[in-house]
Amino acid sequence: MSQADVIVIGGGIAGASAAAELARGGARVILLEGEVQLGYHSTGRSAAIFIRNYGNATLRALNGAAEPIFENPGDICEGPLLSPRGELMIAREDELPVLEAYLDGATGIERLTGAQAGEIVPILRTDCIAGAMIEHGAQGIDVDRMLQGYARFLRGHGGQIITGAQVGDIRDDDALWQVETTQGRFAAPILINAAGAWADQVALRAGVVQIGLQPMRRSAAIIPAPAGHDCEKWPVFGPISETWYAKPEAGKLMVSPADEDPVDPHDAWADDMVLAEGLHRFEQAVTVPVTRVEHSWAGLRSFVSDRTPVAGFAPEARGFFWLAGQGGYGVQTAPALSRLTAALVLGQKPELTPEVIAALAPDRFVQ
Repeated sequence: MSQADVIVIGGGIAGASAAAELARGGARVILLEGEVQLGYHSTGRSAAIFIRNYGNATLRALNGAAEPIFENPGDICEGPLLSPRGELMIAREDELPVLEAYLDGATGIERLTGAQAGEIVPILRTDCIAGAMIEHGAQGIDVDRMLQGYARFLRGHGGQIITGAQVGDIRDDDALWQVETTQGRFAAPILINAAGAWADQVALRAGVVQIGLQPMRRSAAIIPAPAGHDCEKWPVFGPISETWYAKPEAGKLMVSPADEDPVDPHDAWADDMVLAEGLHRFEQAVTVPVTRVEHSWAGLRSFVSDRTPVAGFAPEARGFFWLAGQGGYGVQTAPALSRLTAALVLGQKPELTPEVIAALAPDRFVQ
């Protein structure tokens, strides 16, 4: 049996970044990942965009704490992890209240007319646009370099990464969490549950009260760039109601129906009908047809009832730490949540405010 100070279950960006920050603080860390590689599920299928104003007030606070780390990751990797992109959101007349709600408390936003939106993304049908906004500060994220940087840092500070370690029985034996896996048995007094869509299943195996996590499928497709247009410098764009969105991707367009279909945890794939309906909504908002789909895929975004991540010790289970429920915000909040995790586990002072920490704490589900 291999023993450490902390076991982290889940090798996506949440688990890898938390493990690295714990190792920075001097903890002996074992990171367990069921797949044969890190970031196989949601992390590897992310839209890879940092949007400062995306999410509720708690998420915006996490985004704000993460942004300086993205810009200067220090010893995680060399050079910024962000690149210029921007985000353009459009609204029909009936969507204007949603646009106003998004702008409430937002920073760095420029309002636009429909005509101005059409100058930025010339394939938009401007006659349907009653209002628009652009966040110039939205940026692309180099997710793979970020993930590999955290993994390299973890290994460099004595941490172990065990892949192909599918988790079986978990038990608390005399203040020591013991985890049976297909790669052996591991033990530590602290167990961090960063298992993404499978986090509630991990809790069930550990005899810990679940948090009501619901995985939601999000699909995407690559289509050719519109004929006669160089789309590479376009921002991410879509309606404020999030019924689809599009992002330039290597000279082509990635289009998502922005679906949120509740599913069980699994290796997700795109539903053809959902994808077709989303592409139809995209076609209704632009002046060019979708001629073919070159590639499609899907990932899982997992939410709890208040759509805010869960980060903190379970109130009823000593040493069991939740790091789950990141929804569609996992990559862009990882630098902040990983530092919070390390601070709480190591007994250090967190950088985030008490109000934000309380909003993330798992004891908010206790009746």
